[in-house]
Amino acid sequence: MSGGPSKALPSTGPHSLRDMPHPLAGSSSEEAVGGDSTPSPDLLMARSFGDKDLILPNGGTPAGTSSPASSSSLLNRLQLDDDIDGETRDLFVTVDDPKKHVCTMETYITYRITTKSTRVEFDLPEYSVRRRYQDFDWLRNKLEESQPTHLIPPLPEKFVVKGVVDRFSEEFVETRRKALDKFLKRITDHPVLSFNEHFNVFLTAKDLNAYKKQGMALLTRVGESVKHVTGGYKLRSRPLEFAAIGEYLDTFALKLGTIDRIAQRIIKEEIEYLVELREYGPVYSTWSALEGELAEPLEGVSACIGNCSTALEELTDDMTEDFLPVLREYILYSDSMKSVLKKRDQVQAEYEAKLEAVALRKEDRPKVPADVEKCQDRMECFNADLKADMERWQNNKRQDFRQLLMGMADKNIQYYEKCLMAWESIIPLLQEKQEAK
Repeated sequence: MSGGPSKALPSTGPHSLRDMPHPLAGSSSEEAVGGDSTPSPDLLMARSFGDKDLILPNGGTPAGTSSPASSSSLLNRLQLDDDIDGETRDLFVTVDDPKKHVCTMETYITYRITTKSTRVEFDLPEYSVRRRYQDFDWLRNKLEESQPTHLIPPLPEKFVVKGVVDRFSEEFVETRRKALDKFLKRITDHPVLSFNEHFNVFLTAKDLNAYKKQGMALLTRVGESVKHVTGGYKLRSRPLEFAAIGEYLDTFALKLGTIDRIAQRIIKEEIEYLVELREYGPVYSTWSALEGELAEPLEGVSACIGNCSTALEELTDDMTEDFLPVLREYILYSDSMKSVLKKRDQVQAEYEAKLEAVALRKEDRPKVPADVEKCQDRMECFNADLKADMERWQNNKRQDFRQLLMGMADKNIQYYEKCLMAWESIIPLLQEKQEAK
């Protein structure tokens, strides 16, 4: 965050980067069909998920290839417009209005969830409820249990380092609000998760705790077939396409983690530099009081440094509030995808174990039992859902990172433009003094 003190919330109480498919890479149709050599599984996976440039709900518009005429035009091609597909979407959810609640036993934050929908599953066209973080965590757990074959979006991390981050500060709460809002929008945009009954209850129930108690008896029964351990049976091998996905996720998380650590160090150094600038500028102002002809130029330099420090503060705030959260979200996203991939492997292992058991029978023509066919159907369903969610995730990632990097470029251009204007503003003042002599 910025170098100043945090505001209090109002209270109501192993691969190289060259080998890894780049997050922004998309091969052309000519590249996809050209060449006589057989591509590697990694390349197949990268092309299968990288060739499409879909415009998704709440996603950015792909950037053009031409250079912008000015810094402000960089983002003009990437403006988000939730009304683009307003005629086809029938569910809209927003998270806002965080409030601090001080109770005898604990202090916590709640957020207002506003839902508008024309779906028949909703009795009313609009709902407004308040939820705390643990309610979001409950929703995600329920989605994982009831939809084990699908990728569930990650939540922002719950725990913060005490003494380093004030979890009740206005800045931290706003960052978390944005992350929770994105979490619900990810679910809203999903063709399966958005129809989940637990999601419906989360959006509409006035007393969510009462529903939690009613649903406790069902928790252990949902998704047990996926969690079933197959007596130590070891999976023979993943299909090539899923092996490629696993390798990609490992490398992607590694590279993103490195970028995250370096970015945090850069922001820390910028904040330290900002502290020095705030001390540096006023020295010229106090010096000007001792001078005659130099007084005005010195005051100009002091004001110039002040303007540069303000621009730098804005840049570090943008990096902290907009850049870092996206990196962290996609690191957590890769962990979620690995979890789904592991569940898929468990289903495949179960299927292979049952097939071997049937083959070991001494019958001439052993019949395939119904439970084996059911397990095969479940594995095929898992494969289809996982591939669809992976493609959707890749499309979302490409849109998010294009918008993120274009935004970062725009913010840096604005910063340097402001610094350039500040320093250019004192040149005429210095020239006047020289001409006067």
